[in-house]
Amino acid sequence: MDFKDLTYIIAVAKYQNITKAADSLYITQPTLTKFIQHLEADMGQKLFKKLGNKFTLTYAGQRYVAKATEILNIKKELDQEMNDIVCSNVGVLKVAFPVMRGTYMLPCTLPIFNSLYPNVHLDIMEENSGVLESMILSGETDLAFFNLPVKSPDIEWQIISHEEIVLIMPEDHPLAELGEERENCRYPWFDLRRAADEPFIVQLPEQRTRQIVNRLFKEYKIQPHIKLQTRNISAGAELVSKRYGLSFVCETHLKHIRLKQSVRCFSVGTPNTTVDFVAAYRKGSYLPYHAQEYIKIVKDFT
Repeated sequence: MDFKDLTYIIAVAKYQNITKAADSLYITQPTLTKFIQHLEADMGQKLFKKLGNKFTLTYAGQRYVAKATEILNIKKELDQEMNDIVCSNVGVLKVAFPVMRGTYMLPCTLPIFNSLYPNVHLDIMEENSGVLESMILSGETDLAFFNLPVKSPDIEWQIISHEEIVLIMPEDHPLAELGEERENCRYPWFDLRRAADEPFIVQLPEQRTRQIVNRLFKEYKIQPHIKLQTRNISAGAELVSKRYGLSFVCETHLKHIRLKQSVRCFSVGTPNTTVDFVAAYRKGSYLPYHAQEYIKIVKDFT
């Protein structure tokens, strides 16, 4: 058994389809099928159950994939550490962002990184925050940037910045004059109960801001009228400016959204609601030199 064998089984487990897995590995479907048959025969264990064209893991397969993933992660870390020792200016770094963050952070940080390390290739991935944790744990990405909380105890992070989640509404909304000046609030403070009957534009349940907003609604005992759910943060803010409803957004996002009509921002909570934006990576893993350098660049930008 070698590293290639481990990669083959992980690919089939990921795609649950021989043809798709073979395509991802750049081998033929018959080659992959024969490999699985021979491996299962040698082990005396079935790793997959076949349901039509779908391949699902048996218990033995689940244990195989779990250990195979650990082994490949250790190999990758060793390769990275040796690369750092031999030549600190050559390599590949896999970095993942939530889509909204990527739209404004990548154009500002990638050119700086490239000017410092032109021989390091950055492989950029964009996914929603809920997916990024699993990408770190599986080794699909070396580094990911998103808002806390982190669910898995196997992920470590460094705080990049503290940011506020604000309520936004149209400039001329009747409630826009009800904000209050409060200590420790950068924006006028708004009692969310005053907006209990208003329509809201919210993100999808798996997105971090939506989870925070749900806690706010629960804290204020509000059963919100959800007029629209959208993953698109920019579209949600634009709809607020067009009087479609009220919404919540991270203040950093709002700085980079170009609205045709302005909106009013309010602090909500006790007295406000903040999140930590972090750089996250697998606990106990070797963090490549270039990953540490990219974190510094993102901190400087933020």
